[in-house]
Amino acid sequence: MRKYWNFNKGIRQLENWESGCWIQVTCPVENDVKYLIEELQIPDYFIEDISDTDERARYDYDEGWLMIILRIPHLKTITSRSPYTTIPLGILIKDDKIITICNQETKMMLDFVNHQMKRSEGFIDATDLVFRLFLSASVWYLKYLKQVNGLIEKAKRNIDRNIDNKDLTSLSRLQDSLTYFATSIRGNETLLSKLKFRLPVDDLDAELIEDVNIEMNQAREMTQIYSNILESTMDTYANLINNNMNRVMRLLTSLNMIVMLPTLVASLFGMNLINGMEHSSWGFIVALAISVIITVIGWVYFKKRQWL
Repeated sequence: MRKYWNFNKGIRQLENWESGCWIQVTCPVENDVKYLIEELQIPDYFIEDISDTDERARYDYDEGWLMIILRIPHLKTITSRSPYTTIPLGILIKDDKIITICNQETKMMLDFVNHQMKRSEGFIDATDLVFRLFLSASVWYLKYLKQVNGLIEKAKRNIDRNIDNKDLTSLSRLQDSLTYFATSIRGNETLLSKLKFRLPVDDLDAELIEDVNIEMNQAREMTQIYSNILESTMDTYANLINNNMNRVMRLLTSLNMIVMLPTLVASLFGMNLINGMEHSSWGFIVALAISVIITVIGWVYFKKRQWL
């Protein structure tokens, strides 16, 4: 899917490409790839790099193209193995051509276009567009981090009522998402620190870069805080599970020993040997009384030691 945007004094969609417009390519199919390579002369290896979900944030120059890969946040589904992840967004700049390529449709890009339409200001140049994409990515990291925190609190409330494997698994998946966020944010910060010396930056761009730095720092710190909270929570519940297991094992061991004592008495008196009680009418009652007494003594002993 290709869209052409004129961003001079506002942003509006065009039917066809015009010089200086922004070409937005989302989930490119064969025709889109052919158009990018044959018509726009984009290096084909860069399109392959963008299709790699693990491609790191970086920039490169080749054949006059400035090629940037920015890691942006993406929400798959809450029930997926890792609900929150990051994906690469390709940004290419050459002369009057500005192209963005993303292999998945994301809320961030939809919101970015809608927000720029509401601003009614458009972009000053390609540099302004690049840094505003950085800013939008940072803002969406913060949005998703708040959602992650809400899911953590929900899982903690459920576990407080009843420790369930489902809730523990969801916390583990959120830990994976925070790891992805932390790695991508660090990569974006490094990329930004390099680009601000490579791109033509004016005073307005400098202010925008400062805003991006602030948002990125906040996103990185929140990611670290939530990751620490989640790790501490997982450790706490792991200790609770181990403690509950120890209590159950101690209880079962105590009951086994209590039951073993009257069994021992019955075994001794039931042996085919002379014990002086073979002809006594009170033999069974005596054996039963000894068993009960030993059982009560064992129960009291383990109760005082708080094993029961």
